[in-house]
Amino acid sequence: MLRRASAVLGVLTLVVLAALWFITAPRRLPASELAAGYHPNVANGEVMFTAANCSGCHATPGQEDRTQLGGGLKLKSPFGTFVAPNISSDPKYGVGAWTEAEFANAVKRGVGRHGEHLYPAFPYSAYSLMKTSDVRDLFAYLRTLPAVAKPTAPHELKFPYSLRPAVGFWKLLFFRPREFIPDPKHSVAWNRGAYLAEGPGHCAECHTPRNALGGVEAAQLYEGAPNLEAGGRFASNITPDKDGIGDWSEQDIADFLKSGTDKCFNEPTGMRDVIASTSKLSDDDLAALGAYIHALPPIAGNPKHKTC
Repeated sequence: MLRRASAVLGVLTLVVLAALWFITAPRRLPASELAAGYHPNVANGEVMFTAANCSGCHATPGQEDRTQLGGGLKLKSPFGTFVAPNISSDPKYGVGAWTEAEFANAVKRGVGRHGEHLYPAFPYSAYSLMKTSDVRDLFAYLRTLPAVAKPTAPHELKFPYSLRPAVGFWKLLFFRPREFIPDPKHSVAWNRGAYLAEGPGHCAECHTPRNALGGVEAAQLYEGAPNLEAGGRFASNITPDKDGIGDWSEQDIADFLKSGTDKCFNEPTGMRDVIASTSKLSDDDLAALGAYIHALPPIAGNPKHKTC
């Protein structure tokens, strides 16, 4: 009787493990999204590169050329230290030998080249909103940038965060991949701003509090939050509340993203890397971001970290 019970328990254990593996396994994009015959728009890829501030994390630290994407930036978090990878066109150490499908799955599904889960320090939760065509354009643009023959150091993560399969459980809890759908109730400019802010710009990833597992607190979007990097600066409340930027106009927001100087003539250091990218966006895109951010629902909180 005991032997039979043990056998049944063993079978049930295998069934549970198989079920857990299935529901947390990496999920790739449908092949139909990457149909052959697409001709990338490299100029649009550069806009996506700029809006996403790719160089902010992936440019080699300590050098001024933001097209040298050798990686190496260390992000110290409560989970350990993440190291930004080399995404230059180098075929050995960067993405030069990647296929378009491998790149798109990394950006929109958080699935690595070899089918592994990627850590959400790479903000694919936001990037999943991007149009696949924009991701294809971005890949084409990256391949025009210099190759940097520099290996990427491994992450230095605490247990159990060092176990990549555990990311599958994180995705099960917090990752809801979907592509941006324009809201017909709003203007073309508002929708463009929403797309840039929520997708490539991934603004909420820094400006929204997170729970103990690193999931974004959706009810507190843009309320402000400590920088993910341990000991980092505080990302301000950017909702139109009195605790945030309620006295800013759409133009104030656009001007700040262009110049890096706020309406009180301050130059917030925490936004320096971001402004290095947003300052290169077109005036129309900056106006669109201003329109969207200015129309966010106001949320009170974090007045001590008010930008201006």
